[in-house]
Amino acid sequence: MKINPKLSQQLSYCILFLVTICAITPVVFIFFLIIKNGVPNLTIKFLTSMTKDGGIFPAIIGTFTIVVCSIIIVFPVGVFAAIYLNEYAKRNLLTRLIKLAIVNLAGIPSVVYGLFGLSIFVMFCKLGVSIISGALTLSIMELPVIITTARNALNNVPYSFREASLALGMSRWQTVKYIVLPNAMPGILTGTILSIARISGETAPILFTAAAFYVPHLPHSIFDQVMTLPYHLYITSTQVPCVSKTILFGTALTLLIIVLTISLFAIIARLYFRRHRKW
Repeated sequence: MKINPKLSQQLSYCILFLVTICAITPVVFIFFLIIKNGVPNLTIKFLTSMTKDGGIFPAIIGTFTIVVCSIIIVFPVGVFAAIYLNEYAKRNLLTRLIKLAIVNLAGIPSVVYGLFGLSIFVMFCKLGVSIISGALTLSIMELPVIITTARNALNNVPYSFREASLALGMSRWQTVKYIVLPNAMPGILTGTILSIARISGETAPILFTAAAFYVPHLPHSIFDQVMTLPYHLYITSTQVPCVSKTILFGTALTLLIIVLTISLFAIIARLYFRRHRKW
């Protein structure tokens, strides 16, 4: 029996549409639940007060500090590593093993990175439980993602651009700096957005390296212990009795807003680079 191609196509569209709706519905429901229960507690006092006064201001500052420090560390390291692997490294067995190791590192559970950070940064390097220890741990955890997405973005730049640049007398580094990297930047920033979204909500890595449930003051340096929203939310929802539901959802909504705000800046930067792309 011959199937009508038009009918088959319409049926495929319907199936894909239903699958998309099934995937989006839980996310929309979660957003609705968080916003509905969190907005009543999202006041200026709640956001700007210290923890002893019922606010989450130290946790907001701690989360923002760790995320920014992690991105500052991991972004240049990941991009330069991707440039070396994609533009300079020879195609041999060692390079293939390194690329395979990078891909495999992306699948390691976050709690393993937390134990690694505890062993290396907190104990061995004597950095203690601090912002810098947590930022370095999160940076190592996100390094495979940054390298992989940056390499894919570099690979998407047409090779003819490199040939034309080299033919005009530019060095390989000048070609990478002025031709390849600007055109690959939108894809690189996409990986950065994914990294920001992930590390902002991580609890296990900073549990051993940076986070504290209660700190009576704001951090004064990168060597101070700090409160973070994910860890604060975890402790208050599981180990502190009789906590108001609006406080929990208000904390979750604040974390969600921070993630979306940081991601928005990265999206704007990506759109800027994409607008100035030459192809």
